[in-house]
Amino acid sequence: MESLDEFVALGSPDWWLLLVVVGLARACDLGSTYLATPRLVLEGNPIARRLGWRFGIPVNIALAAGFALWPLLAISLSSTSLLVAARNLQSAWIMRSLGEVGYRIWISERIAEAPRGLPLFCFLGEAVLFGLVGAALLWFSRWQLVPFGIGLGVSGYAVAVALFTSLSLWRARD
Repeated sequence: MESLDEFVALGSPDWWLLLVVVGLARACDLGSTYLATPRLVLEGNPIARRLGWRFGIPVNIALAAGFALWPLLAISLSSTSLLVAARNLQSAWIMRSLGEVGYRIWISERIAEAPRGLPLFCFLGEAVLFGLVGAALLWFSRWQLVPFGIGLGVSGYAVAVALFTSLSLWRARD
């Protein structure tokens, strides 16, 4: 596994290793999401929210098996998933202590009390800072699979933060 465009054979030792890595990373993301929002009331990803747990878990298992065929995709998805899990865990205790609806009300009130534009600036600032780390990894990886894949994953996380928090703030306006 050296080239960015290389694939591995289904069932090969490399595929099994990548399946375990992707599977653990996705399990961290799903587990932290469940801890934070068991009814998916606070889920930022509209596709995940629509799938729900009943369909989301099997879809994630199938995707992990497929993504493990392409090392670059497996490494980048794993990096993104672990960063999302870390972000979920950062606030999961507050979400659980207030309840999903209580947290939504509480955070909406905090956003409403903040100076106009400050929450968006802060969330986009987080995305830009993560994006800079991802871009640096991409730039200096010299096309090596693992650092490039991690850089792609960190950059993907930055895009997800920017996209989903912007959507969330847009919905909160209404």
